[in-house]
Amino acid sequence: MTQLNAPTGLPSNDELARIFHEIGNLLEIKGELVFKTVAYHKAADAIAHAPFDVSVVYAGGERRPLAGVGSAIGDKITELATTGRMAFHEHLRAELPATLTDLLEIPGVGPKTVRAVWEALEIETVETLRQAAVAGQLRVLPGISAGTEARIVEGIEQLASRPDRMLIDRAQAISDAIAAVLAAVPGVTRVIQAGSLRRRRETIGDLDLLVETSDVDAAITSFTTLPDVDRVLGAGHAKASVVLRGGPQVDLMVMPEGASGTCLVHFTGSAAHNVALRGIARERGWSLSEKGFLRLAPDGEPAAGADAELRTMPDEAAVYRFLDLDLVPPELREDQGEVDAAHAGRLPRLITRADLRGDLHSHSEWSDGIHTIEAMAEAARSRGYAYQVLTDHSQSLAIAKGLTPDRVELQRAIFATINARFAAEAASGAVPPGTDPGFRLLHGCELEIRADGRLDYDDDLLARFDLVVASVHVARRQTRAELTARTIGAIRSPHVDVIAHPAGRMLNERPDLDIDWDAVYEAAAATGTALEINGSPPRLDLAPERARRAVAMGCLLSIDSDAHRTEELDFVRWGVDQARRAWVEPGQVLNTRSLPELLAWVAAKPSRV
Repeated sequence: MTQLNAPTGLPSNDELARIFHEIGNLLEIKGELVFKTVAYHKAADAIAHAPFDVSVVYAGGERRPLAGVGSAIGDKITELATTGRMAFHEHLRAELPATLTDLLEIPGVGPKTVRAVWEALEIETVETLRQAAVAGQLRVLPGISAGTEARIVEGIEQLASRPDRMLIDRAQAISDAIAAVLAAVPGVTRVIQAGSLRRRRETIGDLDLLVETSDVDAAITSFTTLPDVDRVLGAGHAKASVVLRGGPQVDLMVMPEGASGTCLVHFTGSAAHNVALRGIARERGWSLSEKGFLRLAPDGEPAAGADAELRTMPDEAAVYRFLDLDLVPPELREDQGEVDAAHAGRLPRLITRADLRGDLHSHSEWSDGIHTIEAMAEAARSRGYAYQVLTDHSQSLAIAKGLTPDRVELQRAIFATINARFAAEAASGAVPPGTDPGFRLLHGCELEIRADGRLDYDDDLLARFDLVVASVHVARRQTRAELTARTIGAIRSPHVDVIAHPAGRMLNERPDLDIDWDAVYEAAAATGTALEINGSPPRLDLAPERARRAVAMGCLLSIDSDAHRTEELDFVRWGVDQARRAWVEPGQVLNTRSLPELLAWVAAKPSRV
């Protein structure tokens, strides 16, 4: 669930997308033609990213255009939206064991493998697949070796240990939807999304919301009767807890009007941060809780009688001031040195999204993106950027339709045409409002670092790109020494400017690459090669702790979207969040620089190697 469809009870966009992805998976397991399975997956992606509530619109008889959704799939959406059921989906689920889709959750197991083990060995569940793999029974099938069996067992173990935590974008969407409902309740004057979401953690376990209201009962009632509530865990005079259908748990706290400071601090900071604040308060003769500062007697117990006193604070700044601390940004409230820095006046000036002048990593339909080069350029320009680097994949990454050198040259001509149009518009004063008249689309690539350490294009071709990001996608199981050598080899290339998603991680799905990080940081700092904080929610890579260490060792960072469609350009927001958690300031990020400064930095790379 990522959105609440208010009182309609209709399936959300994510619920619709899940059903259409399941249809695609079931068709793949059946062995249907590729174009048919792809059509359902494309429709699912379009539904998930639709800027409107698809069920509501289709149930009302309107068929707004959705990429990849034709009349046949449109009929199925309408059927689901109006009846809550889809005959085709139910037929597929009746024809195939429903548990087969569970097998697709195993990392590295695809529809062809699922079909093979089901047809030949009648394996229908994750556990029976695990037992067969452990017993060596799968290797009788074509294409499955002992190594494949070992990887299947490893994937099942990963699946079993996968944390039940949401990615930040899903958590944000759920929290936003609930906050919007609460904000419309009479008497509510403010809604704050608190907890680990406000601290911008990469993954979120549950959600915390705080409200200021003059009508507590109305706020509590509206919260506990939300249409997606599965069960109410508790509801009192100041707080309530519910579990939504499909999770997560959501807690609501009511703050006193005009005295919410300590409540906000308490329900935002990590446990360790709050313990540190309580320690300072106690040293000064006060006990700190969400209710306020309570004066203590000399024996450390709450003062009584005439000495009893409870001080409340109007906002968070007042709480920190009372403790002689600067206001600590929510992202830093993790007890990682921020309290001492706040006392000494040394908190960083954290980067914001407004500091970014461009984005150094994005894709078009030429490789594994969805939209055209021109559409991606226009979307970037409309965001007020000075530049956008489009970095389609290089030739050896066939799964992503990597570009051969010939296709690179064809693409280069398109860039020139687009930039010529932008320049003509600027010269004539016809630049759209809110755009940078000097905007330029830069020609880059996401260069594959091959398993043997070689780079995917030769130096002559690499030298012609405006900017090159390099990354590891293949041979992830190599030794620590091999993976480190591949990464450092790319860093030391005179033509590689950025290492994209350096840890290669996918949150909740697969572990990070086993790399000697300090060796990578040393090489990146020595050559001035930027290390990316990738804003794609499943990645958020570099992680904050690594980004902070990298900066401490003299590295430059970039914050990029890795967008594969126009709306994903906004993924930089999540990257900025993680950079803020890493104490990153604007000057430590490459793409806060102007276009001339960026190009000068790229041009100087050979001299730094």
